[in-house]
Amino acid sequence: MKLTVLGAGAWGTALAIQAAGRHEVRLWARDAAQAHALQTERVNARYLPGQVFPSGLQVATDRETAVSGADLVIIGTPMSGLRECLKACPGDTPLLWLCKGFEAGTGLLGHEIAREVGRRAVGVLSGPSFAQEVARGQPTALVAAAEEPVVSDLAVAAFHGDRLRVYTSADPVGVEVGGAVKNVMAIAGGVADGLRERAEARQAWAEAPGLNARAALLTRGLAEMTRLGLALGARAETFLGLSGLGDLVLTATGELSRNRRVGVLLAQGLSLQQALAQLGHVAEGVYSARTVLERGQRLGQDLPITAIVVDLLEGRLGPEQALGRLMARDPRAEI
Repeated sequence: MKLTVLGAGAWGTALAIQAAGRHEVRLWARDAAQAHALQTERVNARYLPGQVFPSGLQVATDRETAVSGADLVIIGTPMSGLRECLKACPGDTPLLWLCKGFEAGTGLLGHEIAREVGRRAVGVLSGPSFAQEVARGQPTALVAAAEEPVVSDLAVAAFHGDRLRVYTSADPVGVEVGGAVKNVMAIAGGVADGLRERAEARQAWAEAPGLNARAALLTRGLAEMTRLGLALGARAETFLGLSGLGDLVLTATGELSRNRRVGVLLAQGLSLQQALAQLGHVAEGVYSARTVLERGQRLGQDLPITAIVVDLLEGRLGPEQALGRLMARDPRAEI
């Protein structure tokens, strides 16, 4: 099987490494200098240091050549690059994207962008997964979601193996909403964890949330995610699966989570600009939080955690004020 991965970030490189043990894989990097370094050094030193490329993994700098003849193209760029890559690929080539979030400006999810540019054989590959663990071959489970079964079946053929399980889904809307909203919830979870760490250092237990609060936050975050997804046409059961509950728990609690790290740094007193500078990588939740809120508002959905994260990111609330705002909400039925 011939696979092409567009985008040499952490996640695209990790999947390319995994697939290259069994398939012919081409990894495209936009920057010629980066591509040359990847090909000569046989490692992605910036994103996955120490993970040596298999012999079956080749690096390309020309995108047209990279996608030519591919049985499946995986788009591993940030959300901002999805539309361009969709347009650049041959019209009959099946495509899967890895990015999670909404397109800046339009506020569209990936499947909506694909519909606008006239692509049909497309889908999304998502789930609870840190790139470093996938590259190392640690056990991971993902979900490939597409309206056309041939696309999700190709994902299984490309990646399913002893250390990486790939489930299929016919609900790309739900999988994409889960992947986008969990990043926003992970920022909130990071703020809670950061406040707890500060309080524990002073043994001031009553001043910050504990693990009880984090469990409540994630549970209510899952409810927000589900409400938005159903309003957009998703299936409820999707949010109890890998791309919903699974990805939410990992991203909001895992030490490798970029979005959670942003929340922790904000709780430590850093500004958003300082937090992003220290992070050094893209944290999609920072850029998608406002879009999540606006889409929910247009659909008449109440998204209180998302609204507070937006106020926090845009400087209208501090971390302690954000927590107080959540706890001060009026009582109501859980469901």
